[in-house]
Amino acid sequence: MADDPYKVLGVARDATEKQIRAAFLKVAKTSHPDLNPDDKKAEERFKAAANAHDLLSDTDKRARFDRGEIDGTGQEQARGGYRTHADTAAGARYGGGMFSDDELNDILSGLFRNGARPGSPGAPGGRGGPVRGRDHRYNLMVGFTDAAQGGPQRLNLPDGGTIDVTIPPGTEAGQTLRLRGKGGAGTPPGDALIEIQVGTHPQFRREGSDILLDLSVHFRDAILGARVTVPTLTGAVTMAVPPGSDSGARLRLRGKGIPAIGTSPAGDLIATIRITIGTIDDPLRDFLTGWTPP
Repeated sequence: MADDPYKVLGVARDATEKQIRAAFLKVAKTSHPDLNPDDKKAEERFKAAANAHDLLSDTDKRARFDRGEIDGTGQEQARGGYRTHADTAAGARYGGGMFSDDELNDILSGLFRNGARPGSPGAPGGRGGPVRGRDHRYNLMVGFTDAAQGGPQRLNLPDGGTIDVTIPPGTEAGQTLRLRGKGGAGTPPGDALIEIQVGTHPQFRREGSDILLDLSVHFRDAILGARVTVPTLTGAVTMAVPPGSDSGARLRLRGKGIPAIGTSPAGDLIATIRITIGTIDDPLRDFLTGWTPP
């Protein structure tokens, strides 16, 4: 039978009223729509659980379901019609007279801690209590090196205000920072949720905790070996190019990548050699033109 209320709540067919109520409360605390405003599946779980509780907590409906006279949604009742999922879920938000004050307060306190929408039936504001402010979402574009090294940034708000944000070292594109109390007005205020976008860099690329770059090396230096200047996140350093280096060879500077984050060590800077021809000076030209195969 579709929408078996026993299966929806995960209780046995001989479950007591107390067990049925406890099963619904468990679902309500995790899947209430006000706790999961963008989660359709959570909303569906809550509505299904509310409907199941409504049916099983009614002695007559439960008996008729057990006899196969109505289905799990309450359809085909002999009289009085049946309530829809939405009506039942709404009644469950208010408690429907089925829960004690302690149980209702338990659900409502969960909504309050997790940011119930102000004015919604299950929110504290609907009971005359304080109303938590809404969370506000923003996007912030930061430069490649700023995201890698971390540091202060300023977010310009649509209303002309600003929020100062500290970017943690190693921040990646798509990460969301939560600033407590920087959202909508309320008691307590909501939070600001800031999604980070990271710009590109003309030289650097990121691969995990490593920084990659292409290093142009004159073919003379690749043949004979040389010390060349290499850019890093914290400034230029000198690196040795071994004699006989081929184009595509990778040189590694330990600890010059993304800075250490907590217990994670710093990444490396990896330079890939790209051999260039450039201008041949006289000594090298003499060397090359005077050389003959053995």
